[in-house]
Amino acid sequence: MGGKGTKTKEKIRQQARRLFAEKGFQAVTMSDICERTGLSRGGLYRYYSGTGQIFSEILVEEYAAANKMEGESSARTVLEHLLETLRTEIMDKERSLSLAIYEYASLGNETFFAEIHAGAKKRWMHLLEYGMKTGEFKPVDAGQMSELILYYYQGLRMWSRVIPFEKQTAEYYVSTIKQMLLEE
Repeated sequence: MGGKGTKTKEKIRQQARRLFAEKGFQAVTMSDICERTGLSRGGLYRYYSGTGQIFSEILVEEYAAANKMEGESSARTVLEHLLETLRTEIMDKERSLSLAIYEYASLGNETFFAEIHAGAKKRWMHLLEYGMKTGEFKPVDAGQMSELILYYYQGLRMWSRVIPFEKQTAEYYVSTIKQMLLEE
């Protein structure tokens, strides 16, 4: 795919992401995405066969970006960067895909999410093990701590869609993770 096609797909994913955050997964149609992007139906179908394909690409992109590790950074630096990203996401309910994720998973896509979770857990475990090896993190069970970090975060993202959170809620998440991992 050429540069123009790549940019068009990126535009489609950006606009569709906004729609999924606003409406959830099930309420978004290809017509909605056409309207939002300015593409004709044929133009949209040239790149994607349906909303499920678009949504799964958005999720793969999002989880890869949220969990990437930076090559030469210290474990603490990577942790600080990740926690800042997560803090921002917890408080940004307008951009939250939590409702759409729940709907998409309930349509028989559990395997897809199990794979995403396994990848995220593996990356968190790698970071935790690296941080313990370098002495930057307290000794913890990396698997258990990874699950705690992931589920605590996902719970906050889901609840932020239905109840108002004060900024302090995201701060509690970040400070709790730091207390469990860092010697202050």
